[in-house]
Amino acid sequence: MTVDRRAYLDVHVIQTVPPANLNRDDQGNPKEAYFGGVRRARVSSQAWKRATRTELASHVPELERGTRTKRIAAELASRLGRTGVDGEQAQRLASFLLAPLGIKAGKKAGDTAYLLFYGHRQLEDVVDLVAHRAPELAALDDDALTTAVKDLAVVDKLKTGHPMEVALFGRMVADIASLNVDASVQVAHALSTHPVELEFDYYTAVDDQNLADETGAGMIGDIGFNSATLYRYATVGLHQLHANLTDTDAALTAAAAFVRDFARSMPTGYQNAFAHRTLPSMVAVMVRTEQPVNLVSAFEEPVTVTDGIAAASAVRLAEEYQRITNAWGGAPVHTAVCHTFDEKSPAAGRIREILGAASPFPQLTEGLAGPLAAAMGWDRTA
Repeated sequence: MTVDRRAYLDVHVIQTVPPANLNRDDQGNPKEAYFGGVRRARVSSQAWKRATRTELASHVPELERGTRTKRIAAELASRLGRTGVDGEQAQRLASFLLAPLGIKAGKKAGDTAYLLFYGHRQLEDVVDLVAHRAPELAALDDDALTTAVKDLAVVDKLKTGHPMEVALFGRMVADIASLNVDASVQVAHALSTHPVELEFDYYTAVDDQNLADETGAGMIGDIGFNSATLYRYATVGLHQLHANLTDTDAALTAAAAFVRDFARSMPTGYQNAFAHRTLPSMVAVMVRTEQPVNLVSAFEEPVTVTDGIAAASAVRLAEEYQRITNAWGGAPVHTAVCHTFDEKSPAAGRIREILGAASPFPQLTEGLAGPLAAAMGWDRTA
């Protein structure tokens, strides 16, 4: 019996966030959730995935990026400009090129009914299909143009050559299953390791032109906020990532890039009001060959210390990892940790005892390729 090789890259993050409203609910307040019988701060996986995608895009050339939009027809029309057609001609040609996809139209003219996630290079490849005769096609009547483009490999161009973002986060197209891309990344909702109380910032704004000593503010308002030490978790299925990218080195590069950008990213909700940009207190990565393991159970009993919450949470996480490994087996084939605690502190000592010596973050990400390749049985010397 042949067993497909699988490898999972688990990423565990402990991160302290000051007063902030990273991800608001329908009332405009920070999202929350009950866990372990108490109210916790919560940041949705969708919010942190978008933050990670944005961070990732900042590190790759424009042509290698992905875009999720309802305006793919307008984007394609813009790129058709290099073929000698523009304006209404380009918009018409773009709509005919995309028609064979069968994507439902949206309420707004030119929009699709839902967001479509594609790579910039994929659209350029679609443009290349007609680049040598775009003016000729644009001059055809509707029936002739439909016939001329119906056999072009537009669908094939969107099914291959996925950018890193699509390969990691996947693509769901309800109407056209053949365009779906299975995500290789799962991201958990971030939760505070301790109980959290919702607070409100009542603010006033001064009218700079009110020079007549009139009392009262130019405007007033309030913003809900909380502050928390968060446990964040994500896992990458390297086998799926490789299937999406069809290239070993590209998969290893994308896995390391995900760890870098997931750790460094931050949702932007109310960022101008709170400037909540922090970096994690601890990042631990584990390469597993059996199954991914979320360690949120470390915080089912909330952390109750009133100072050193981040250090207490990091130790909790390490000890939960040790307990689960002792009970269930299936130890990771590779573990690495980066943290900012004083190396002489009890917390750093306990983390070192369980997870090993801490590494600088760049060294942690650079050290992933070897263990991941070994877990998948890939020969990188070939």
